[in-house]
Amino acid sequence: MALDQSFVGRTYPPTPAYEVGREKIREFAEAVGDTHPAYVDAEAARALGHPDVIAPPTFVFSITFKAAGQVVEDPQLGLDYSRVVHGDQKFAYTRPVRAGDRLTVTSTIERIKSMAGNDILDIRGEVQDESGAHVVTAWTKLVARAAEEA
Repeated sequence: MALDQSFVGRTYPPTPAYEVGREKIREFAEAVGDTHPAYVDAEAARALGHPDVIAPPTFVFSITFKAAGQVVEDPQLGLDYSRVVHGDQKFAYTRPVRAGDRLTVTSTIERIKSMAGNDILDIRGEVQDESGAHVVTAWTKLVARAAEEA
Protein backbone atom coordinates (compact mmCIF):
# COMPACT_ATOMS: atom_id res chain seq x y z
CA MET A 1 0.00 0.00 0.00
CA ALA A 2 1.40 3.40 -0.97
CA LEU A 3 2.36 5.85 1.74
CA ASP A 4 -0.07 8.70 2.39
CA GLN A 5 0.90 11.84 0.42
CA SER A 6 -0.65 14.03 3.14
CA PHE A 7 2.52 13.42 5.19
CA VAL A 8 4.57 15.53 2.78
CA GLY A 9 5.58 18.65 4.68
CA ARG A 10 5.16 17.08 8.10
CA THR A 11 7.88 18.27 10.49
CA TYR A 12 8.85 16.37 13.62
CA PRO A 13 10.09 17.93 16.88
CA PRO A 14 13.81 18.66 17.24
CA THR A 15 15.90 15.89 18.75
CA PRO A 16 17.61 16.26 22.10
CA ALA A 17 21.05 17.86 21.73
CA TYR A 18 23.88 15.58 20.63
CA GLU A 19 27.28 16.65 21.95
CA VAL A 20 30.01 16.03 19.39
CA GLY A 21 33.14 14.63 21.02
CA ARG A 22 36.71 14.59 19.79
CA GLU A 23 36.94 10.84 20.33
CA LYS A 24 33.78 10.18 18.30
CA ILE A 25 35.21 12.26 15.46
CA ARG A 26 38.53 10.39 15.63
CA GLU A 27 36.80 7.00 15.68
CA PHE A 28 34.61 7.95 12.73
CA ALA A 29 37.56 9.27 10.70
CA GLU A 30 39.46 6.04 11.36
CA ALA A 31 36.43 3.91 10.47
CA VAL A 32 36.06 5.60 7.09
CA GLY A 33 39.81 5.71 6.47
CA ASP A 34 40.08 9.51 6.31
CA THR A 35 43.45 10.63 7.64
CA HIS A 36 43.03 14.41 7.35
CA PRO A 37 44.86 15.89 10.37
CA ALA A 38 42.06 18.37 11.16
CA TYR A 39 39.94 15.40 12.27
CA VAL A 40 42.35 14.32 15.02
CA ASP A 41 44.70 17.22 15.79
CA ALA A 42 43.33 20.43 17.31
CA GLU A 43 46.43 22.38 16.24
CA ALA A 44 46.00 21.26 12.62
CA ALA A 45 42.34 22.29 12.78
CA ARG A 46 43.23 25.69 14.28
CA ALA A 47 45.80 26.23 11.51
CA LEU A 48 42.86 25.94 9.09
CA GLY A 49 40.81 28.48 11.08
CA HIS A 50 38.69 26.11 13.17
CA PRO A 51 38.41 26.39 16.96
CA ASP A 52 38.82 22.62 17.46
CA VAL A 53 38.93 19.39 15.49
CA ILE A 54 36.29 19.07 12.80
CA ALA A 55 34.34 16.04 11.65
CA PRO A 56 34.51 14.40 8.23
CA PRO A 57 31.58 15.52 6.07
CA THR A 58 29.65 12.26 6.41
CA PHE A 59 29.93 12.18 10.23
CA VAL A 60 26.62 13.99 10.57
CA PHE A 61 24.83 11.05 8.93
CA SER A 62 24.82 9.17 12.22
CA ILE A 63 22.98 12.06 13.88
CA THR A 64 20.52 12.79 11.08
CA PHE A 65 19.72 9.14 10.39
CA LYS A 66 18.88 8.61 14.05
CA ALA A 67 16.66 11.71 13.92
CA ALA A 68 14.91 10.32 10.82
CA GLY A 69 13.85 7.47 13.09
CA GLN A 70 11.02 9.73 14.28
CA VAL A 71 9.64 9.60 10.75
CA VAL A 72 10.32 5.90 10.22
CA GLU A 73 8.71 4.96 13.55
CA ASP A 74 5.62 7.17 13.10
CA PRO A 75 2.80 4.60 13.29
CA GLN A 76 0.47 6.89 11.34
CA LEU A 77 2.86 6.92 8.37
CA GLY A 78 2.76 3.12 8.18
CA LEU A 79 6.24 2.56 6.75
CA ASP A 80 7.33 -1.10 6.85
CA TYR A 81 10.96 -0.62 7.91
CA SER A 82 11.77 -4.29 7.34
CA ARG A 83 11.51 -3.54 3.61
CA VAL A 84 13.58 -0.31 3.67
CA VAL A 85 16.94 0.24 2.00
CA HIS A 86 18.99 3.44 2.06
CA GLY A 87 18.66 5.03 -1.36
CA ASP A 88 20.72 8.22 -1.28
CA GLN A 89 22.31 10.84 0.95
CA LYS A 90 23.24 14.50 0.37
CA PHE A 91 24.59 17.26 2.60
CA ALA A 92 24.71 21.06 2.33
CA TYR A 93 26.99 22.64 4.93
CA THR A 94 27.06 26.16 6.36
CA ARG A 95 30.12 25.19 8.41
CA PRO A 96 31.88 21.99 9.49
CA VAL A 97 30.74 20.03 12.52
CA ARG A 98 33.22 20.68 15.36
CA ALA A 99 34.12 18.95 18.59
CA GLY A 100 32.06 20.52 21.36
CA ASP A 101 29.06 21.28 19.14
CA ARG A 102 25.69 20.52 20.70
CA LEU A 103 23.52 19.71 17.70
CA THR A 104 19.79 19.19 17.27
CA VAL A 105 18.03 17.85 14.19
CA THR A 106 14.57 18.71 12.92
CA SER A 107 13.26 16.22 10.37
CA THR A 108 10.71 17.00 7.65
CA ILE A 109 9.17 14.72 5.03
CA GLU A 110 9.92 16.46 1.74
CA ARG A 111 8.52 13.96 -0.72
CA ILE A 112 6.75 10.63 -0.97
CA LYS A 113 6.71 8.90 -4.31
CA SER A 114 5.57 5.46 -5.45
CA MET A 115 7.28 3.65 -8.32
CA ALA A 116 6.70 0.05 -9.37
CA GLY A 117 5.12 -0.68 -6.00
CA ASN A 118 8.09 0.78 -4.09
CA ASP A 119 7.62 3.76 -1.77
CA ILE A 120 10.36 6.40 -1.91
CA LEU A 121 10.58 8.72 1.05
CA ASP A 122 12.74 11.87 1.10
CA ILE A 123 13.54 13.25 4.56
CA ARG A 124 15.29 16.57 5.16
CA GLY A 125 17.19 16.96 8.43
CA GLU A 126 18.04 20.52 9.49
CA VAL A 127 20.97 20.50 11.90
CA GLN A 128 21.47 23.46 14.22
CA ASP A 129 23.93 24.24 16.98
CA GLU A 130 22.88 25.29 20.47
CA SER A 131 22.67 28.96 19.45
CA GLY A 132 20.13 27.99 16.77
CA ALA A 133 22.56 28.60 13.91
CA HIS A 134 22.32 26.34 10.87
CA VAL A 135 25.22 23.88 10.52
CA VAL A 136 24.13 21.47 7.80
CA THR A 137 21.10 20.18 5.95
CA ALA A 138 21.02 16.46 5.22
CA TRP A 139 18.70 14.76 2.75
CA THR A 140 18.06 11.05 3.24
CA LYS A 141 16.25 8.94 0.66
CA LEU A 142 14.68 5.72 1.88
CA VAL A 143 13.16 3.11 -0.40
CA ALA A 144 10.57 0.70 0.96
CA ARG A 145 10.68 -2.22 -1.45
CA ALA A 146 7.40 -3.59 -2.72
CA ALA A 147 6.10 -6.71 -1.03
CA GLU A 148 6.68 -9.84 -3.08
CA GLU A 149 3.67 -11.46 -4.65
CA ALA A 150 2.60 -14.67 -2.89
